[in-house]
Amino acid sequence: MTTITAPARRRLTAFPETVNEVSARLVAAGVVAMAIGILAFGQWWILVPLAYGFLARVVAGPRFSPLGLLVTRALTPSLALEPRIVPGPPKQFAQGVGAVFSVSALVLHLAGSSDAASVVLGMLVFAATLESAFGYCIGCKVFALLMRVGVIPESVCEACNDLTLRRPEPATS
Repeated sequence: MTTITAPARRRLTAFPETVNEVSARLVAAGVVAMAIGILAFGQWWILVPLAYGFLARVVAGPRFSPLGLLVTRALTPSLALEPRIVPGPPKQFAQGVGAVFSVSALVLHLAGSSDAASVVLGMLVFAATLESAFGYCIGCKVFALLMRVGVIPESVCEACNDLTLRRPEPATS
């Protein structure tokens, strides 16, 4: 029997310290598409993979998320865009907020309150659209606010203050 050591388990479930903003925006676009599929076509079963994807991304980034894997392994590389590296902790927090919304919508739907679930999904569509179309991450802004007021210690995201992460390295010849 093979056992996984604690450090290997942490690596397996660790959220990345940095995230490619291009991939984050593509994942958000996938979330919008899934949520619209639910709202426009009544395909409530899509809530299960939507909620699972958020939970998986909170725990381990794209590693166990089908949408995250599709984006990071196929879509982003095929676009050949310059990566825009941003700190991971705010994105993990945003995935957590998405998990709360998607799991809440799932629970509300299963409890027979599809109208309330639709409202929650509408809010998720709004937030994910801002991220995918405009690069405005509401969860990241809330994360920054919570850091500023001391709810989240600065040590959680020292990279958040590192401005060098916000621009790509200059090309060397």
